[in-house]
Amino acid sequence: MKNIFLIGILALSLSGFAQDNTAKKTSKYETITLGGGCYWCVEAVYENLNGVKSVVSGFSGGKVANPTYEEVCTGTTGHAEVVQITYDNTVTDINEIFKVFFTVHDPTTLNRQGADVGTQYRSVIFYHNPQQKKAAESIIAELNKAKVYDSPIVTKVEPFSKFYKAEDYHQNYYANNKSQPYCKMVIQPKLEKFEKVFKSKLKKK
Repeated sequence: MKNIFLIGILALSLSGFAQDNTAKKTSKYETITLGGGCYWCVEAVYENLNGVKSVVSGFSGGKVANPTYEEVCTGTTGHAEVVQITYDNTVTDINEIFKVFFTVHDPTTLNRQGADVGTQYRSVIFYHNPQQKKAAESIIAELNKAKVYDSPIVTKVEPFSKFYKAEDYHQNYYANNKSQPYCKMVIQPKLEKFEKVFKSKLKKK
């Protein structure tokens, strides 16, 4: 994969993709469900994006009702680790949500993010409405066309069905466990890259 900063800058500069400014917004708050590897990493990033109201870690896309973390980790339930994001579409929008998504994880590795391997770590977008589907397919097509990555994007775009919230100790994991080795070695570098690329889009602290 090419340098993550270049990916972020290019994603931000793509002016033609996923734009539908003529569509009238019917609700202030919208929800999108994203899988980009370990949900601890993705959650930590979106919690700092201006306009995001809430980020909840959990599971989607599987065939077992109310799965536990341990069950999902076996890779047999069919679920992906995801974050369910609720955002204020008067502050941010789905295009920006996707720009962040394709900057902070590698969408070209099938069922894998770094050392995390398994179908539960797959790259997937569960869209909640046709506009989100169109936006997702558009940015994927543009990024592939621009050859931003050395390999084709394998991110799946699927309709949202059900979301199961993960156990409480998984919520706000990075914020509550910054001293843990995984947080220091895996999550913190991703968060720092996000903060540099999207500096103007961060929540004020």
